[in-house]
Amino acid sequence: MSIADLRSGPGPMSCALRSPVRTGERAAPRLLPVVLWPVVDAVTLTVAAFAMGVPGPPGALYVAVVLAVLAADGGQRLRICLRVGDQVPRLALAAAVPALLLVPWTGSGWLAPAGAGALVLARGAGGAGVRAAHRRGLLVESVLIVGAGPVGTRIARALREHPEFGLRPAFLANGPAGDGTPVLGRPQRLGELVVRHRATRVILCAGDTDADLVAIVRDCRPLPADVYLVPRLPELGVAVPQRFLDEVWGVPLVRLRRFAHTRAAVRAKRAFDVVVAGALLVVLAPVLLVLAAAVRLGGGGAALFRQRRVTGAGRSATVVKLRTVPVGAEQGWSVCATDTTALSRWLRGTHFDELPQLGNVLRGEMSVVGPRPERPCYAERFAREIPRYRDRHRVRGGMTGWAQVHGLHGDTSIPERAEFDNRYIENWTPWLDVVVVARTVGIVLTTAMGGGQR
Repeated sequence: MSIADLRSGPGPMSCALRSPVRTGERAAPRLLPVVLWPVVDAVTLTVAAFAMGVPGPPGALYVAVVLAVLAADGGQRLRICLRVGDQVPRLALAAAVPALLLVPWTGSGWLAPAGAGALVLARGAGGAGVRAAHRRGLLVESVLIVGAGPVGTRIARALREHPEFGLRPAFLANGPAGDGTPVLGRPQRLGELVVRHRATRVILCAGDTDADLVAIVRDCRPLPADVYLVPRLPELGVAVPQRFLDEVWGVPLVRLRRFAHTRAAVRAKRAFDVVVAGALLVVLAPVLLVLAAAVRLGGGGAALFRQRRVTGAGRSATVVKLRTVPVGAEQGWSVCATDTTALSRWLRGTHFDELPQLGNVLRGEMSVVGPRPERPCYAERFAREIPRYRDRHRVRGGMTGWAQVHGLHGDTSIPERAEFDNRYIENWTPWLDVVVVARTVGIVLTTAMGGGQR
């Protein structure tokens, strides 16, 4: 199935829209995959702590710590395959280790085996209960399967023949054999179908030749649906931790990351920006004033230079920098050496000319870390010429970024910058921002002491 098929209209393999839930079936509440295991785990661990005679506050602390460990490890999402055997070591360790560490407060050394055993048994019983509900047509989720090839057809047929998975494809298409196998046919916009059919899962079976599928999937990433990818060679094992794998009747699925595309991630990143930019502005204010005075006294015009930059999809802002070229000098892609002074070259080499952009960050126009914003004329040109360049505008532009700390700035490859920026967006975590800031500080200090240029 090619990407052209996804965007084309009706054809010989086109789909007839069907309700994602058949008569007699009951759809799963949207929050069920999110809250089921946390509720089961909290009740189970509380009962275990009470049975072991652990007092209230220490017992509550134990339950909270175990829930936090499971959440951080990805152990509280509701998997498609509810087999508990794969999860026993992780569940046992998550329940036992905090119990052993908290013995001075709980006063019970038996809480570790009791909590671990209770948690494993509760997960097993819970999984059996969910499978039984699925077989009775209860708690059914809507799933979109992208790819009408052999793997997609196999998954769709397995879901039809094994209702214990609790997944119902949202479309009915005439498969290659004309057997009515449920598969996803040719939607024009995958994101629209996720919303229309309240799909909670999307399974991608398309080959890696469908390069444009990346853009289509990115369009629906902020939506509340887990996206799974079938490995290119599903017959071979993959070096991916078991907690990140799922399965449909022997077909392995790799779940794509979602946190970086959620509202919680946006709020966390904004909080990071405010804290870091505010602290840097307070600490570096004297340095910034001295540099501004040096620029003003050195001639060439006002100390600050303002320029319109594209800082996101449909967003632009007036970015402020310390002036490094005289007023009236031509502003091309690069700066002519004859238009710069020793101070200007030092400022550009150390990136100290960008310190005023901390104000842009505090106003919410930029981030501390993100894709480097470009002028509108260049952003439009690159978007036309470079595949997936626009995708980097999914987040606010930044003062520094993953591309910059790898030396991709100035007269370097724009396609490579776009690749690094998009990889940063897809793999964002708060810790990654900390890493980028730390590497930037190291590069700036090394350059400042060595007198480097850019």
